[in-house]
Amino acid sequence: MGQFGIGQAASRIEDQRLLVGKGRYSDDISLPGQAIAVLVRSPYAHAEIAGIDMTDARAAPGVLGVFTDSDLTADGIGDIPCLVPVRGKGGSPTIRPPHPVLARGRVRHVGDPVAVVVAETQAQACDAAELVAVDYAELPAVAATAQALDPGAPQIWNEAPGNLAVDWELGDAGKAAEAFARAAHVARLELVNNRIVVNALEPRAALGEYDPETERYTLTTSTQGSHRLLGPMSEQILHIPKEKLRVLTPDVGGGFGMKIFTYAEQVLVLWAARRLGRPVKWTGQRTEGFISDSQGRDHVTTAELALGSEGHALGIRVSTVANMGAYLSPFAPLIPTEVSAIMLPGLYRMPAVYAEVKCAFTNTVPVDAYRGAGRPEAAYIVERLFDQAARELGLAPDELRARNFIRPEELPHTTATGLTYDSGGFEQIMRAAMQQADWAGAANRKVAARGKGLLLGIGMATYIESCGGVGEEEARLRFDHDGGLTLFVGTQTNGQGHATAYTQLLADRFALEPEKIRIHQGDSDDLAHGGGTGGSRSLLMGGLAIEGAGAALIDKLKPLAACLLEAEAKELAFEDGNFTRPGTNRFVGLDDLAKALAVGQGPGGMPLPDDLKAPLEGFHHTGTPPKTYPNGCHICELTVDPATGVVKIARYLVVDDFGRVINPLLCAGQIHGGIAQGIGQALLEHTVYDPESGQLLTGSLMDYCLPRADDIPALEITLIEDFPCATNPHGIKGAGEAGAIGAPPAVINALIDALTPLGVKHIDMPATPERVWRAIQNAQSKATGAA
Repeated sequence: MGQFGIGQAASRIEDQRLLVGKGRYSDDISLPGQAIAVLVRSPYAHAEIAGIDMTDARAAPGVLGVFTDSDLTADGIGDIPCLVPVRGKGGSPTIRPPHPVLARGRVRHVGDPVAVVVAETQAQACDAAELVAVDYAELPAVAATAQALDPGAPQIWNEAPGNLAVDWELGDAGKAAEAFARAAHVARLELVNNRIVVNALEPRAALGEYDPETERYTLTTSTQGSHRLLGPMSEQILHIPKEKLRVLTPDVGGGFGMKIFTYAEQVLVLWAARRLGRPVKWTGQRTEGFISDSQGRDHVTTAELALGSEGHALGIRVSTVANMGAYLSPFAPLIPTEVSAIMLPGLYRMPAVYAEVKCAFTNTVPVDAYRGAGRPEAAYIVERLFDQAARELGLAPDELRARNFIRPEELPHTTATGLTYDSGGFEQIMRAAMQQADWAGAANRKVAARGKGLLLGIGMATYIESCGGVGEEEARLRFDHDGGLTLFVGTQTNGQGHATAYTQLLADRFALEPEKIRIHQGDSDDLAHGGGTGGSRSLLMGGLAIEGAGAALIDKLKPLAACLLEAEAKELAFEDGNFTRPGTNRFVGLDDLAKALAVGQGPGGMPLPDDLKAPLEGFHHTGTPPKTYPNGCHICELTVDPATGVVKIARYLVVDDFGRVINPLLCAGQIHGGIAQGIGQALLEHTVYDPESGQLLTGSLMDYCLPRADDIPALEITLIEDFPCATNPHGIKGAGEAGAIGAPPAVINALIDALTPLGVKHIDMPATPERVWRAIQNAQSKATGAA
């Protein structure tokens, strides 16, 4: 295995370059003669465009052009597509209204792009954008998820009566109704899964080029996979063959789902580059991201859990309104339906499941995948219900869960929603977490906290997610003349440490020093296909592709090794970086092969045959393997100051089953980031639109609260590798989204545990001090009134 092989907690090899400022992000890249694009965005949530006067803007200094939808339409530019519509009840289709690159006749959310100004400099483009005079006729708007489908709500699209994009269902409604009819107890909750602004560290950016001689476009932009943009951008928007577009993704400073998608600015810089005959660049500002980047979550749900007399789950029934925003983002309707609801059984034996999801249009920024992409929403429903049910039945939360966990001997287990869990020890993991948290000692800590005027709560959340087996993946592995390897792979790092993990896989397989392994991602010209990064797929899909490419390269190298050993290729074995001839002590290493290639000579100075001197590469295309099911248990302990509502997390730990772990250090980093985002959603982050005007009230970091260092305690991470995934050769399960899945219900369950003595039964996220304080006051008022 060596010191940089599989399982080693190796430090990230990419960090030194990034920490000394040698990263190369989209905005770092400039081209000679480039112009700058600035978008004119709507200040209204809903309005007709009565007219646009561009006279003054076009005459402003440095301006090269001012363009609107009519210019794009005249050039045949297509709309931004929704790529994965779902079928609703009775097979009804998702209603997919047009999503024009620039607003067509009407704006539908604050920030909707109306025009683009291209000028010599950023300052000139900004000044000219201020001179574009748009005549708006304001219309009534609806922004709140809970009100979007109300009779009489403002109509956003004529094509979608009542603002309903699709009414979807999953499961057997009759079987669920029967389970609830015979239930000894039913736990019920109404939940809000609050909307999130993604706020990646690196804002989006795009640089477009066009070569008139080859009629080829090049787009440099921050993405979660260059190939994900290639198809929609070329075939559905620009209407050109794929080979006429190259997409480059340099370093990326965070994506979290938001950078998967095609955006208007990426289309505009390409189109304007062709129109103007020079490169065009756009860089988003932080506040611009609040009104243009896809946002996350935003569900209103009623959920019920049916239980038998012994506390065994009989069924779960869920009804959700999911906010889509003003347009359908590429994956939008898929997230709350086929990605989220399918996870409602959780880790439990759940005989009956019925879910219905109504996807609703509102006058808000479009909503799509955000870290976890539907799985956090499902886990929040299930884990809040189990805690609520345990409290109502007088059972400890772990006891109710233990009665319902799928047991190891029952695996593989197929859920009522059709997923097959292959491996795991769910109660073992929960008990390990409880022991580490000193769960039994919490009662004494509660007494000590009360002595300080504080309320202490401890809460848990178990989780499982479905991930990994999404799309296809490719890898190409080249043998270099220095005896090293260059890997081209279709995934895309967004800061997760792919270069380190992939180097470990190759170092382990080829017994190479990490310095001799080079990783390339982010160029759509490198490979025909690439699935990018999302859904915790990279190590599984990339790993399978790399394994296959490695095996193919070894087969390509065997004839050369056989030539040097004067043997038959089929006789050779490859082990520990050497080709050996079994039954002898003769071998050649990769360095020997490289030296032979460098001089073009074999044994005795004989020239190498031409077929042995050709570029030696291994290639592998992997289809969609079975999904993986990482799982674990989060435990949060916190205190509440009842006088102020301030919540302070005292301790947070997690025990995770990610199968075989390639690099524990990278894995811990992923867990830390996910937990921080989950704590942010649970306690701090909330995207607020004015319910009347649709104006975004939390449009900057002055009003939108991200978690800071003092909001996050030291996180305690334990990885259990006792249950490797049974459906892939590496035994891995995926880790990138797990922290964001388990954290919100763990935090809220701990908070409710702290507040239960005061009569508080539920608080919606984010549990801000003001919201906690009000809940305490309301509960005390009710108690006083009852008395």
